[in-house]
Parts: sequence; C-alpha cells; structure tokens
Amino acid sequence: MDKVITTTFMIIISIVVTLMVSNAVIPAVQSSRDALINMSGRLDERMKSKIAIIHASGELDSSATWQDTNGDGRFDVFAWVKNVGSLRIPAVEAIDVLFGPEGNFVRIPYKDQAADTFPYWEWQLENDTRWNPTATIKITIKFSAVLPAERYFLKVVMPNGLDDEYYFGM
Repeated sequence: MDKVITTTFMIIISIVVTLMVSNAVIPAVQSSRDALINMSGRLDERMKSKIAIIHASGELDSSATWQDTNGDGRFDVFAWVKNVGSLRIPAVEAIDVLFGPEGNFVRIPYKDQAADTFPYWEWQLENDTRWNPTATIKITIKFSAVLPAERYFLKVVMPNGLDDEYYFGM
C-alpha cells in the first residue's frame, strides 16, 4: 500500500511540475516568436527600401559666382534623391540630411523644425504624387549666405537607417 500512495504522489507531483514548466516556457516561446516576426518584418522593409542621391549642386557658376537660379534671394544647394527600392517612403520630413564641407558637415533641420533659422531644408516631388519607387524628390537646402567654392559632403538617411552619401564640388 505504501508503494501505491508514493507512486500516486509522484505522479501528481510530476503533473504539477510539468504544468508549471509549460506555463513558464510557453509564454517565453510565444514572446520569442513575436520578436522574430517583428524583426523579420523590419528586415524585409530594409531590404525593400533604398535611395540613391543622383545629383547635387549649388547656385555657383563655373567661376564660383553666385547665380540665384530659382529667384528666391537665398543661396541654395539642390539634391535629387531617387527611391530605387520597391516600397513607398512615407515620411519624407523624417529623413535626416547631413551637409557641409568635406570633414566638417552637420545635420540640417527640416524647415518645420528650424524655427526660421538657417540653414534648413525642404523638399518637393519631381515626378509623382508620393515618394513611390522610381520617384525622385528634390531637396533644397537654404542658407542665409553664399557658400564658398569647395568640396562638399551630402548624406541622406531614411527613418529606417538606410542612407546614401554624395561628394560634389561647387
């Protein structure tokens, strides 16, 4: 009779321990699965997102003289950035624009964040109504004074961290 009672207690204890372990393990496995699915979605987005800076220039002519090409009375730098990925880029204002002389560049704020101080940047679509794949935006960086003729660095960083950079002289 002792063996039957001991065996019954052992069976009950093993069932309780199994339930406790499964209650601890199943949520951890579920959480890991959700994290993997989330990371897979972000990785898929990064693989399908891509931009390319196709050209950049300032309002200086070949003799380093300012030419107000757009008639706004400000010195501007223009950059054309193409969406070469397969996804639409929704938040253009959320991209980061880094610009300046080679080795001495700074982050340029978007016009709504600049509080009427220079420099700042703004954008317009060139060939679409949204920044869809194959569409190009024109970024205009506005300055309060003419920049000197030298070599410049431009980097555009998307909200998901992908970027492209471009060196040019003016």
